[in-house]
Amino acid sequence: MLSAHVRQVGEQTPSPAPPVHHNLALEVVRVTEAAAIACGRWVGRGDPEGADRAAVEAMRRVLDSIRFSGTIVIGEGERDDAPMLYIGEEVGTGEPPRMDIAVDPLEGTALCANGEPGAFCVLVLGPAGSLLGAPDTYMEKIAVGAVARDAIDITRSATDNLRRIAEAKGKPVGDLTAAVLLRDRHNDLIREVRDAGAKIRLLREGDVAGAIATCIESEDVDVLLGTGAAPEGVLAAAALRCLGGRLQGRLRFRNDEERARARDMGIEEEDRIFETEDLAASEVVFAATGVTGGWFL
Repeated sequence: MLSAHVRQVGEQTPSPAPPVHHNLALEVVRVTEAAAIACGRWVGRGDPEGADRAAVEAMRRVLDSIRFSGTIVIGEGERDDAPMLYIGEEVGTGEPPRMDIAVDPLEGTALCANGEPGAFCVLVLGPAGSLLGAPDTYMEKIAVGAVARDAIDITRSATDNLRRIAEAKGKPVGDLTAAVLLRDRHNDLIREVRDAGAKIRLLREGDVAGAIATCIESEDVDVLLGTGAAPEGVLAAAALRCLGGRLQGRLRFRNDEERARARDMGIEEEDRIFETEDLAASEVVFAATGVTGGWFL
């Protein structure tokens, strides 16, 4: 039997965009619950594609039953590569209001397939134009909770940021824990963090949970560092905006094709530093339902 736990939060700061209606926020939770139940049957079966497909189909079915006009700005990929929940796809009944949707039907597909903790289904909802359509490339990120939100600067070294975070939180660097994706590209970063005296919590998959953990005191994570997927940066920024944290990011393109796609999405400055409010520019709803046990779901 799958036990699904939900955390749903909303930005409280006044915004020129209309707020997300409470009933619509509850519908978003229903979407992630349906996806988690569907792919929960695939836990431990060694088939990440099957689990992801089940989550996508369940999300699509419930989204189309909701009275709104939704546009997928972050989804499973481009139309040719994703039969459902592709970027630009319209969902819902077609009635007002018009909303942007960023979705990861199954964050941690391999975790689900292997029966490991940390897999969950996530969706972000905001007024039309509020969520950045991030290209499918890498994004360098740094994320912290509310206490250290004024201390970070992505243009500085990890060592300098750790010192500034430690000062803001009133504790030595040796008491800090940084969440970092376990990837070869982070070998130098991991070495620098440890040389600075901080501890590391390595992430097998997905950095959305790592970013959110910086805002939850019981999780003992002070900062997320490193390079992950750009679409997940938008999802994480939406959650941190709700929780009072901060995320800074800058795109790291792998080739000219990705640069061209970013320009098509309106991103002209290659080295632009994105703040939380650039990625999630208005009041948003963040909903997540756990598939396997994890840090906070």
